[in-house]
Parts: sequence; structure tokens; C-alpha cells
Amino acid sequence: MSRWCAALLLGLLAGSCLADTVIIEKLLIHKQERRLEVISDGQVIRHYRIALGKQPVGHKQERGDNRTPEGIYSIDWRHHSPSYNLSLHLDYPNLKDRAEAWKRGVDPGSMIMIHGTPVDEEYPEWFFTGLDWTNGCIALDNRSMRELWELAPDGTLVEIRP
Repeated sequence: MSRWCAALLLGLLAGSCLADTVIIEKLLIHKQERRLEVISDGQVIRHYRIALGKQPVGHKQERGDNRTPEGIYSIDWRHHSPSYNLSLHLDYPNLKDRAEAWKRGVDPGSMIMIHGTPVDEEYPEWFFTGLDWTNGCIALDNRSMRELWELAPDGTLVEIRP
């Protein structure tokens, strides 16, 4: 094999190894645009259409308000949800959220997830397209959620903007 072919082969192999070691800096969620961006090395490497809570405008104030929080969080655990397929849990409420809720004398809520859509014979996945239908979570179609599940490890920073 010529040196040129060997160098090309090594370059291709190195490139495929690098693809396996992409480091995700953060997930950036733009609520108004209903978009989740995956950021690596300062660049958007993936983006997904999302659904939000039934009351999408404004920061989550208390349990049951159906709003999606705004702020800085991280993925702290994950699981296979019987209701929503794959789920990435966010560490909401953070200290600021708890302090604000305490001042108002309310429960800030919890269990904010990035998750897929339900598998339900009565409501197929396409039914949820274009709807804000969650209780405050961020939802993706199941194919996109499977991809995000593989890309974003626990500890990934999640920034949610209005």
C-alpha cells in the first residue's frame, strides 16, 4: 500500500473515532422558536423541534402551572419511561427557583424532563406534532429523542431561554 493510501486510511479511521468522542457542551432550548440545539465546540451540531408545557410563555412559577422553566439546569438522571419512552431529568428546581417559590409560599414543582412522545393507539405520535401538550416538560418525537439520548450524557448543561 502506498504511503498516500495509508495516510488516507489512517485519517478516515481517526475521523470516525473523533465522531464517537464528540463532547456536548450544552443543550440550548429556545422556547419561543420551539427548538432544541445541541452545542459542541461552540457550534450547533444538531437541532430538534420541541413541544413545551400547555402554558408555554413565562418561567415556571409553581407546581401545576403547566409552564416550562427558564434558566440554567443540567441532566442529572435518565430512564426509560413507560409513559414517554426515553426521559432525561433536569435538576429543576435549582436554588434560585426554590428561593423564589419560598418567597411566594408555593411549591416550585419538580420532575421536569426532556422526553419523547407517548406510544398510544388512541393518539399516534403525529397527533402531538405542533402542539404544546406537556405539563411543563420539553418533548421531542421519539426518533429525535433516541438520538439525543445517545448524544447528551448525564451532567450535560441545559440552558432554557424564553
